Amino acid sequence: MFIVTNRIPVAEGHEADFEDRFRNRAHLIDQSPGFIKNLVMRPVSRRFDHASGEWTETQEQGYYLVQTYWEDEKSFWDWTQSESFRAAHSNRPPAEMFAGPNVLEIHEIVFTTED
Repeated sequence: MFIVTNRIPVAEGHEADFEDRFRNRAHLIDQSPGFIKNLVMRPVSRRFDHASGEWTETQEQGYYLVQTYWEDEKSFWDWTQSESFRAAHSNRPPAEMFAGPNVLEIHEIVFTTED
């Protein structure tokens, strides 16, 4: 399995609009060969302090994680070259929605606890 994670820093006050964009998406990726699922994760403002063993509130800018799961790497790259990909990304959100650049991370699952 292949996972693509987009780390997206969303500007304060734009969280609901950002989440709504995914709730109301066209679902074009859903029919892409090899696509398994999509997760959108909201940041939590608590961090674990390893030195004290305590959870603390933080004022750090959070970022959302948007993950897509694929059967294999080729399926993901084929999606990025498709007309459906271009259509899904054609309605860009306003720049002020973001607190900085996104970071794309790509991983292959080596093993899971399900194995």
